[in-house]
Amino acid sequence: MTGTLYIVSTPIGNLEDITHRALRILQDVDLIACEDTRHTKKLLTHFGIDARTISYHDHNERERAQELLQRLQEGKNIAIVSDAGTPGINDPGFRLVRLAIDNNVPVVPVPGASALVAALVASGLATDEFFFGGFLPAKTNARRARLAELQSMSATLIFYEAPHRIAATLKDAYEVLGPRQAVVARELTKLHEEIARGLLNEISERFAANEQVRGEIVLLIDRAPATDQPKSDANTSIAQVVARLEAEGLDHRAALKKAARELGLSRDEAYRRLAAERTIDN
Repeated sequence: MTGTLYIVSTPIGNLEDITHRALRILQDVDLIACEDTRHTKKLLTHFGIDARTISYHDHNERERAQELLQRLQEGKNIAIVSDAGTPGINDPGFRLVRLAIDNNVPVVPVPGASALVAALVASGLATDEFFFGGFLPAKTNARRARLAELQSMSATLIFYEAPHRIAATLKDAYEVLGPRQAVVARELTKLHEEIARGLLNEISERFAANEQVRGEIVLLIDRAPATDQPKSDANTSIAQVVARLEAEGLDHRAALKKAARELGLSRDEAYRRLAAERTIDN
């Protein structure tokens, strides 16, 4: 019998956000693979958990993943944790999960905190569709090129950003994407939590004037305006678009909503056109 690999989410700041299940798993496993053993030891000590830990980070992930796979195949249960949030989301974890799956080792998620989800639900921006892009490139030209690639995306854009780059990133985002609504969520769940909302140019000016930005940052930018989104031909049948989207796995309501955006229609107009097309077909 092989062991089980547990993907355990830990708090992104406030220790009260850890789940009872996560604490039980961390107590029971044979080994905890940590992005930073010193950081995780503080968490374990706070909750009175005495467990073996081993480092698993960007610089040793390839070799350590093979070692951990061997232990799993020997029957050991292993939990993987990052410094904060959910492992594998812009943190180490993917390689080990892929190895475990390829070798028929059970992989069990233990859900919990995620900075991008916490920021999204508190942002006031649309939550029905979103795109997470990790960290934008550090260099200006590459960053602007990446933003230009996403300019027409009909989903809320979400990125992580370093405090020393947030002012430059906001400036580039405004110049590439225009005055869209945006949110900078900083130090989520911590004592100095801040959620700044406004147009990109307004937030850009605000952070450009603040040289003391600190902490973990999530940047969210509103989806492309309808005029910036690619349109289907004016004669395109909305019923055909809805059918295509349903074939891709959306339910009827979600398919109609997305079809309306693709065609640049309001929801009411989309309903009217769909009803009219069905009347003609009958």
